[in-house]
Amino acid sequence: MSPIEWLFDAQLVIGDQVVLWREIVGNVFGLASALGGLRRKVWAWPVGIVGNALLFTVFMGALFETPNPVNLLGQAGRQLMFIAVSIYGWVRWSQHRQVSATAVEPRWASMRARILLGAALVGGTLVLTPVFRALGSFEPVWADAWIFMGSLLATWGMAKGWTEFWLIWVAVDIVGVPLLVSAGYYASALLYVFYGLFTIFGFITWMRVQRVTSATAPGRAPTTPQS
Repeated sequence: MSPIEWLFDAQLVIGDQVVLWREIVGNVFGLASALGGLRRKVWAWPVGIVGNALLFTVFMGALFETPNPVNLLGQAGRQLMFIAVSIYGWVRWSQHRQVSATAVEPRWASMRARILLGAALVGGTLVLTPVFRALGSFEPVWADAWIFMGSLLATWGMAKGWTEFWLIWVAVDIVGVPLLVSAGYYASALLYVFYGLFTIFGFITWMRVQRVTSATAPGRAPTTPQS
């Protein structure tokens, strides 16, 4: 049996619960990507892509005939979205790395961008909820749609270098934990709890980086939101 075949079939049995090792490994890669993002490292993007590919097969449980035959279309779809946006972020950070000592310089999004982010999160959730429901996603479907949209916007914000992207992740985690528990994806739910705490730390860290950058750059105005 090849390592890939083992990873695809391996299971961890805890009491009467069966957890796929793919779910655990995929979330570990996601955590490593988050740590890389916190440190503004370009490698965060390809590492995240590997985790996304693994988690896609997990959340399409019925399609891949896993022990948990529950399809979370928002969770699965966001893995594909992650891969697409991560390629953009990978290229963007790599280009910035060629002209700067860091891959990205944290900054506040403009007021206009903040309004658009909020409108996109709420509006996208309303639009996708009936679509996911028609496709047979797990209830409550609005939570699955919220997670999908929030993940899209947070990943986009990270690629742009907006410090607010950490707060979008907090909003995703608040909804994601109870949804994953109710759907039986306990490993991912546990990681979401940790992610929630980690994203708050990430937000504070990026704010501090902004302050240091503004204080040390000669003749540079403080980084504040612009309307």
